[in-house]
Amino acid sequence: MSRQPGSNWTAYDGGTSLGWMGSQGGTIARDEEQEGQLRLTYEVDDSRSFHALTCSVTGWLLHHRFFDNAEQALSEFEAMKPALEDLRAQLREGGPGSPEEARRGGPVLAAFLARFS
Repeated sequence: MSRQPGSNWTAYDGGTSLGWMGSQGGTIARDEEQEGQLRLTYEVDDSRSFHALTCSVTGWLLHHRFFDNAEQALSEFEAMKPALEDLRAQLREGGPGSPEEARRGGPVLAAFLARFS
């Protein structure tokens, strides 16, 4: 049974994080996860034209992106979901099991970061 990209993202922690201050100092407006391995958070503070995305792949990556408008930030939020799924499919769940495995993951992570910087 194949999964459709983006179809199995759910509200992180049942949506309880919405409205709280995020790690980048904005208000969390969207916060989604996939199977406890991927997380994507959108923070906003319109008083300073601040929009931030934070994504993580458990054990591998924590990455922040910043925008000056909601339209671009939300468009990138959606674009990052399938890319994060693809990234996770190429990496060992939960993080590298050895230094060699971590080194092999380096180019995969670098390609993602180059695309979403």
